[in-house]
Amino acid sequence: MGKERLLAMTDGVTAIIITIMVLELKMPEHPTLEALAGSWHTFLAYALSFAYVAIYWNNHHHYFHLVHHVNGAVLWANFGLLFWLSLVPFATAWMGETGFAPVPTAVYGIALFMPALAWWLMQRVIIHMQGPDSPMRQVLGRDIKANISPVLYAAGIGSSLFTPWVGLGFYLIVALTWLVPDRRIEKMLARNGGQMSA
Repeated sequence: MGKERLLAMTDGVTAIIITIMVLELKMPEHPTLEALAGSWHTFLAYALSFAYVAIYWNNHHHYFHLVHHVNGAVLWANFGLLFWLSLVPFATAWMGETGFAPVPTAVYGIALFMPALAWWLMQRVIIHMQGPDSPMRQVLGRDIKANISPVLYAAGIGSSLFTPWVGLGFYLIVALTWLVPDRRIEKMLARNGGQMSA
């Protein structure tokens, strides 16, 4: 089956996730700059989460250039990714509203780690579906970013329980690592005239 409905669903859920997060940004109680400055932690949490959701959408867009069709397993794997991403607004709001308290910041790290795990699983399902000549397998090769990210997440979650700002630093490093979509995909597409034979 074609991948169009999967991509449309992913686009729609991503838009809803971002909408929910922005709606969690509450207006300051007073019309002063001091009141606005008092909500900086909520905005910072939103900005980091917005970046994460954008990273997933960008990479999803890039990686699915390697996928010509999907099957039921890929559809469910994609829904697994969307499920975990849909919990990011809750973790974002809790962390922001508690001023980066240790437990909410650690839970936020778990909310970031689970979509990463779902992303890895989805890639494996796609590779299995595509078979031995999988374009996804060819591009991924030794995926250093994917291998180091869980370690950074674990360090961030553990650190958050003692020093939340250190944990946030680890989450930011992971985000910066994935900020630029995988250039190997663009190179492969350029070699093949923009078409993949997946």
